[in-house]
Amino acid sequence: MVNLKPHPGTPSPWIDELEVEFERDGLLLWLRFTAVGDPSAIVWPGEAGQGRADDLWRHTCFEAFTATDEGYVEFNLSPSGQWASYRFDGPRAGMRMADEVATVLGMDGAFDQMALEARIELPLGATRLALSAVIEDVDGAISYWALAHPSAKPDFHHPDSFVLDLP
Repeated sequence: MVNLKPHPGTPSPWIDELEVEFERDGLLLWLRFTAVGDPSAIVWPGEAGQGRADDLWRHTCFEAFTATDEGYVEFNLSPSGQWASYRFDGPRAGMRMADEVATVLGMDGAFDQMALEARIELPLGATRLALSAVIEDVDGAISYWALAHPSAKPDFHHPDSFVLDLP
């Protein structure tokens, strides 16, 4: 388990902690993102069914980035059940739809937490992992959470964000 931290410029008064558990099984990676605090103050996208969709990061969304020798793959995992995967040649360069898919397994929670579980297909040669989240609150503010924030502005694509070796 690892903990994400908010970008210093985008703290959240509603989330105290954002934990991520993960486990690898071959080319599959299971993820569980748990937001601890006051989940009633967070905007959770309504159920839209499983399927690929763009612009999920504009609202509450959980993300995983997997680095390879050829670049990286970004996964967006929405509480709505929708997901996206994009392949990049370098930081924000050469973006295109990725072949790897994701499955949002569902949400669960309690009065002081909400969790999203998902499974992603790892690209061949995946070596490093970056985890992040975009949290939108009921006041319209957005906080950006990640394992590392190597730049002055939130930037999940920064090479120094890939801080975990894949198990």
